[in-house]
Amino acid sequence: MGEAERGEAAPRQNITYFCSHEHRTLIAFAIEAVVPESWDCPRCGLPASMDSDNPPPAPKIEPYKTHLAYVKERRSDAEAKDILNEALSTLRQRRKSGDLIF
Repeated sequence: MGEAERGEAAPRQNITYFCSHEHRTLIAFAIEAVVPESWDCPRCGLPASMDSDNPPPAPKIEPYKTHLAYVKERRSDAEAKDILNEALSTLRQRRKSGDLIF
């Protein structure tokens, strides 16, 4: 089914977006549509804006944190040592009493 069968196309406006890698992206919007301030660049995935002189910077990606890193944020070394000693003493008591520990 072509354009002629569906009727006349809506009037359009072409908007150019620029990313920090100097990619240009031309997007067609309907005249009455709200044009977004930013658009994801289809080539590199970075945010792009309509301002060619000041494209938005790449978002900061925080490095992956391990479980241990999160634990160290919540506990001091002294607290961790106390918790370890408490767990070890409980384990030793259970062994002395004859409990099976897997």
